[in-house]
Amino acid sequence: MSHRLLGGLSPREFLRRHWQKRPLFVPRALPGFEGVLERRALAALAQRDDVESRIVERRGTRWDTRHGPFPEAKIRSRDATLLVSGVNLHVPAAEALLRRFDFIPQARLDDVMVSYATPGGGVGPHVDSYDVFLLQGPGRRRWRVLGKDYICSPGDLVYLPPGVEHDGVALEPCYTYSIGFRAPRGAELGAAFLDWLHERGLPDAQYRDPRLAPARRPARIPAGMVAFAAGVLARIRWSRSDVADFLGRYLSAPKPHVVFRPGAGRGRRVRLDSKTQLLYLGARFYINGESLSVRHPRLLRELADRREAGRRRLAPLAGLISEWRRAGYLHFTSEESDG
Repeated sequence: MSHRLLGGLSPREFLRRHWQKRPLFVPRALPGFEGVLERRALAALAQRDDVESRIVERRGTRWDTRHGPFPEAKIRSRDATLLVSGVNLHVPAAEALLRRFDFIPQARLDDVMVSYATPGGGVGPHVDSYDVFLLQGPGRRRWRVLGKDYICSPGDLVYLPPGVEHDGVALEPCYTYSIGFRAPRGAELGAAFLDWLHERGLPDAQYRDPRLAPARRPARIPAGMVAFAAGVLARIRWSRSDVADFLGRYLSAPKPHVVFRPGAGRGRRVRLDSKTQLLYLGARFYINGESLSVRHPRLLRELADRREAGRRRLAPLAGLISEWRRAGYLHFTSEESDG
């Protein structure tokens, strides 16, 4: 990748100096960047029920939020913002933009959110729990970060680690591209892991008390019931490999609104669909929430890392590739991507 994107820093230097540590402002990170879609196309995405979108309007010191899909994604001529998440899932150029940041593990990549704001538009001062790169498209926006103001023009980039308060206000009609990174929280992981354990079949037993004596204090929970619950829960077991399998499925699972359609196109190359997340750990692979192993893991690792490969090279995996194409997980193409 170009060092210009990170202000002359190599990915290693950026990660050491700034990642999850302090913000970075990069003027002209992508000179001449004109965005990847216009307002009409963005509004069309906001009308779809398989796309997350919202409109935020500022009224004095209050911000009102409405969630899509919208019959017509119209916004006021001032103090308003249309935000559309997951644009990379529907616009190839946005997917290519996301992949410019592939020096970060794919398990951390989330999506590209595009916002269009009228003068004065924004979402108010806020803090995110995840890392984000804010790339300015057409138009100018003022970002206030840690008491400093940055006037962002097309192609300028701001990196923000988690927990840094920021406030962006449109100085004129403008677009901002937010490249976000997922960071599961402990409670979220715990709840999902318990669901996964339940699907695998938790120990089952029925509480019985054939020697029950008359209750002297009816509202008190019987000690025997506590002992029974403790015994059942103590029988739940998992290993490090169980956790790895869960995590692979969890991190590769698509969001609930994502829809796959049968693979299209013809050509000599195989390209993963933008909605597909293919991860691996050792010889185990995880694709869109599913787990599998293959006879030629090296070839599948190459496809996972590069997200495309020649069909001839993947010939030993032809059956799997055909299955995934029917599921819409990948497509055949004649073009080789620039990334």
